[in-house]
Amino acid sequence: MSKKIMIIGGTGFLGYYTGKLALERGYEVGSISILDDDLVNKDLDSWFPKEINNTICDVFAAKEDELVELLKGYDYLIYSVGPDDRYTPKAPAYEFFHYRLVDSVAKCFRAAQRAGIKKGVVFNSYFAFFDRRYPEMELAKKHPYIRCRVEQAKILNEQKKNMEVVVLEFPYIFGSMEARVPIWRDVFLDRFVNNHKRVFFSKGGTTMIAVEHIAEAALGALEYGKDGERYPVGDENHSFKWMLETMSEAKGVKKKVHLPPTWMCVIGAKFIENGFRKEGREGGLDYVLVMKEIMSKDMVIEPEVLDKVCAELHISRGGVEQAIKKTMDRCYPNQGDFK
Repeated sequence: MSKKIMIIGGTGFLGYYTGKLALERGYEVGSISILDDDLVNKDLDSWFPKEINNTICDVFAAKEDELVELLKGYDYLIYSVGPDDRYTPKAPAYEFFHYRLVDSVAKCFRAAQRAGIKKGVVFNSYFAFFDRRYPEMELAKKHPYIRCRVEQAKILNEQKKNMEVVVLEFPYIFGSMEARVPIWRDVFLDRFVNNHKRVFFSKGGTTMIAVEHIAEAALGALEYGKDGERYPVGDENHSFKWMLETMSEAKGVKKKVHLPPTWMCVIGAKFIENGFRKEGREGGLDYVLVMKEIMSKDMVIEPEVLDKVCAELHISRGGVEQAIKKTMDRCYPNQGDFK
């Protein structure tokens, strides 16, 4: 029985772990990767599995016919390319995210169908789950990024003909890899935590997952996932205060984490939004509304939902604290980098 997987984004953080696990399970693995800044001047052979046949191709710019040729001969597709909500593009944000998360993904899956691929998995966001779970919040209407994640799943299910499609919805992800510094450092830690004696953050909480379980979820979706299903996946639910304290303690630093009232967090979010506007940028999430409606509460995937999904897709659980330590060690490898 043929077991050939193509991972779009195989040299990325999530694709890398997925590819390694697929090899361990006996799959033949291919990869299509974008030549991004992290890979320039790096020897791929020094860290990327030699058993994975990697092709450099910008899937956003590539024509559908070109992708068909790259995907021929494979049985399964895992789409592991962003961007995620932490990226702040030039305004308008909706156009940026729609092109990358809806139009480009739909193109890749159309090519996959034409190439004869039987089943595909796409990595999505747990914000799409919350949009279904709390329709009264109108999250997709308020946030361009969430709207595009919802539209992504919708178009993939609408356009499929002879191919099964499974969507995985991921929360906060922790872990590390050799070739890349976690995005956590630039977009979060250096801005809000490092070199700050006191840390001020929202009082809510979220769902978190270790990257190794992302890989298990991807293969579990291929092997056990039902066609057309959207699976919210996670390991554990924790407060942001716990997350920040765990991050700091991982580097041997004790930081006082303050939880100001929501209105103060909203003021901080307005300063961030104003900075974006001056630069001609717009976030995929409305930070003011995020502070008011999401991060001020425990916006988590319920434990019973996580239990059900992990059982159905055969995903392991736990290990978030260890994954956070790995993240911190990769972000700040030298003594004194984190203060």
